[in-house]
Order: sequence, then C-alpha cells, then structure tokens
Amino acid sequence: MKKIVLSIVLLILSTLSTFAQEDVDMATGLRSEGKIYVVVLVMLVIFLGLAFFLFLLDRRISKLEKKNK
Repeated sequence: MKKIVLSIVLLILSTLSTFAQEDVDMATGLRSEGKIYVVVLVMLVIFLGLAFFLFLLDRRISKLEKKNK
C-alpha cells in the first residue's frame, strides 16, 4: 500500500515540475499589464464568498441538529 501511495505522489510531483517549466504567454501578458492583480482579487472574492456561505450553512445546520435532539 505504501509503495502505491509513494509512486502516485512521485508521479504527481514529476508532472508538476514539467508544467512549471513552461512559459505561459497569457500569464506573462496579464502580469506585464497589471491585470493579474484583478484576476487574483476576483478569485479571492469568490473564495471568500464561498467560505462565508459554507460557514453560515454550517451554523444553520448545527442549529437544526440541536433543535431536533
């Protein structure tokens, strides 16, 4: 079992290193024009919105569970 997990981890790490060596033209263009910050900000807002929604949903579910006990 350990050999299988180790081989999967090594396979994933080897593919990540090959992707990191490629130069992405879109990212370079966004970085040079300063638009990359807008992309990062939008992704951050979406992530925080989802995290806040899941937090509220967890609180509502916890209240329902306490009420039904």
